[in-house]
Amino acid sequence: MEIIRASELGEYYYCARSWWLRRVVGREPEGAERRAFGTISHVRHGRLVVFSQRLLWLGFALLIGGIGLVVWAGAW
Repeated sequence: MEIIRASELGEYYYCARSWWLRRVVGREPEGAERRAFGTISHVRHGRLVVFSQRLLWLGFALLIGGIGLVVWAGAW
């Protein structure tokens, strides 16, 4: 008994012929290089988003620290 994954159901719903060509005939769709490049681009973008979020939090921490330093120095 073969297992049919949810992604295959989505592929079949989108294009039954494409599903048949891949599953029964064994042909892979064209454009594998483009998809690989797209995957790499998405990974890079995700890393940049995480990096920018960390910089934002660092900026907030420095701002709060600066305000605290000004308040502390004003108490003297």
